[in-house]
Amino acid sequence: MSEKALTLKEIQSFKGKYPKQIWFMFLVEMWERFCFYGMRGVLTIFMIDNIRGGLGLSEKAANLQYGTIQAFVYAFTFLGGMFADKILGFKRSLVFGALVMIAGNFIIASNPHDLFYLGITCSVIGTGFFKPNITSMVGFLYKEGDSRRDAGFSLFYSGINLGAFLGGWICVSLGKSEQYGWKYAFIASGTVMIIGLVTFLLTKKFIQPIGNKPSANTELDAEGNELPAANTVKKNSGAWKEYLVYALGLLAIPVILQLIKNANFTGYFMGGLAIVVILYFIIELLRQKEAGVRSKLIAAFIFCFFYFVFETFFEQAGGSLAIFANYNVSHTMFGFIHLDPNFVNNSANSFFIIILGLVAGLVWLWLSKRKAEPNTIIKFGISFLFMALSYYCFFALRHTANASGTESSLGLFTLAYLLISIAEICLSPIGMSVVTKLSPTKMQGVMIGMWFLASAYGQYGAGLLGAAMSSDKGATSNMDRLLQYTAGYKNMAIICVVAGVILILCAPLIKKLMRDVR
Repeated sequence: MSEKALTLKEIQSFKGKYPKQIWFMFLVEMWERFCFYGMRGVLTIFMIDNIRGGLGLSEKAANLQYGTIQAFVYAFTFLGGMFADKILGFKRSLVFGALVMIAGNFIIASNPHDLFYLGITCSVIGTGFFKPNITSMVGFLYKEGDSRRDAGFSLFYSGINLGAFLGGWICVSLGKSEQYGWKYAFIASGTVMIIGLVTFLLTKKFIQPIGNKPSANTELDAEGNELPAANTVKKNSGAWKEYLVYALGLLAIPVILQLIKNANFTGYFMGGLAIVVILYFIIELLRQKEAGVRSKLIAAFIFCFFYFVFETFFEQAGGSLAIFANYNVSHTMFGFIHLDPNFVNNSANSFFIIILGLVAGLVWLWLSKRKAEPNTIIKFGISFLFMALSYYCFFALRHTANASGTESSLGLFTLAYLLISIAEICLSPIGMSVVTKLSPTKMQGVMIGMWFLASAYGQYGAGLLGAAMSSDKGATSNMDRLLQYTAGYKNMAIICVVAGVILILCAPLIKKLMRDVR
């Protein structure tokens, strides 16, 4: 006899700190992030490698290419969220995205040098359909105003980073290994994505009312509650619309392939996309009739903008910092701990977030019970101040290097990542949480997509910054590279201080826009 499906009310009436469904989503997201961050971890060093089957790009070209690829990855999350909201539903979008990501990784693995761009294009499109939807479903596990929501998103974020840590460690180790090489790094990414997809298919029955097609019988009202059958607005989106979305996703492959291969076109694409997205947001904003919804959406947009600024600096990890670690950082910490700096660069942040995420969730709950928890705006401001401290540490690495510009302190490099991790835990999981709280139900996927679209522009900005600092601009030695990169990191620290102060000073105004949302 089949087990009776849970209603949304039963799911949201859970006891304790976390609903059981969040653990299933934790596992699915963990494996997907292993796949994604495994690819991200080897991306730049694969592109500059000209000895072991890499692309052999210059440092400047690799920075630009990194920014371009990552920008398209996160830009597609906006489109994926929109299609999920209007046609597919979160579940179908997630499954389609996972299948395309799996195909992308195995395409690259079959011939990394020749098929890299085709495979990475599939990964871009697949991630766009997958990523915003698992996040949106987490938001539906909580009732409106549930103070445990931030703790849940912090736990979910730890799952993201556990996958990122494992992917960054295993894929970088395989990719840089003389015994295995780049091929096996991409095989590992594709294999764990299969595990993630199977995990979702086996556990989706526990979230039955969440993430169905908009035309399904069960619908949700503005607060996420199930509507009775008599009150349900019947829709007939038709199977043809669903198949059309799948077809368009696949037909987009040759177009995105050419845009990725020709990074100079990316600026035009990103500029055009920004205009479209802002117009779409304004139209949706004006369509809102319910009191207070417009001001909340404006507040959500402000958070998305500052997330864009944050990501521009944070995502140096995949570009300039990866190159800096490869050439300028020591392999030894405290005189006896031997680590590849690229491993630290790719996995230290995730390692710290795994620990800090669990601690932060408990800290937010503890402060909330005592009515002492800082509001979301202040948390954002604090995150920028910690980011500033981290980049001052990266700048200080110039004072620890030897006369050749190499062997700068691995310990200080790691400390900088601890500070970045504190900054991230104050912003990213909380940001995802507040965007879901500020958005009406039928715009959840779009607004989460916009959150990741802000990251897309941050990724692109990171690539431009990395290219501007790149050693290709006249640098001929490791010392030149050291001085150019660290000078750039100092400027980034100053900008982060300014952004943090602005947020803290503007907190009362933004809080007013948020109305009853904390």
